[in-house]
Amino acid sequence: MSRTHRLFQLMSALRRLPPPATARQLAEETGVSERTLYRDIDALREIGAVIDGEAGFGYTLIEDAHLPPLGFEDEELEALVLGLREVRAVADPQLAEAAETALNKLKARLPDRQAHRLRHAVLTAHRFHAPPAPEVDTRALRKACWDEFIVRFNYSDAAGNVTQREVKPLSIVFFQNSHCLMAWCCLRTDFRAFRLDRMSDLKVTQTSFRPQRVPMLRDYIEKLKNAEPWPDRRS
Repeated sequence: MSRTHRLFQLMSALRRLPPPATARQLAEETGVSERTLYRDIDALREIGAVIDGEAGFGYTLIEDAHLPPLGFEDEELEALVLGLREVRAVADPQLAEAAETALNKLKARLPDRQAHRLRHAVLTAHRFHAPPAPEVDTRALRKACWDEFIVRFNYSDAAGNVTQREVKPLSIVFFQNSHCLMAWCCLRTDFRAFRLDRMSDLKVTQTSFRPQRVPMLRDYIEKLKNAEPWPDRRS
């Protein structure tokens, strides 16, 4: 095995293994000794890879846009195309545009054979009926989720009754046939899902609930596993 191929294998292992990956795990993945593994880590760092960690603690790859993309297996490429086409079909306008841009970037960076496979992929995604358009700025809402800021908005239920909500936004999902915000509702003091097409007058506060988002989302998902499939009626 050439050193270049081994370094690509190491990059792939760093992407795939739960971080931090130990030197022993990475050495087994690439078929080298731990001493050689340490030299390979240093080699990747020298060409621009941002790898956090050290011997005895494990390693975590922090992605670097300056590194060349790894090659894809044919089925990995099909999965990427299907996922991006699904986003293009069901996401809000900004994400749909981003999915199209990502596909174009893949076409430009892939080897000719795989670029041809991407253009003529067997798998695709199509929706005959577009989901209801969100009535709020989804980009601002996504950023509030990431930044962990409480948001306020007016919400109209299925009967048309409007209430003002203050929530801790956790995640946005395409749930059945509409986009929903998964959140902790301060009014109901419980987890709730809110359809984005029934939300209006979104305001992002400067009140942070960091670092609660990840554990709260984990708890909400666990709760939904045993719940009815459509939680919006309880909002």
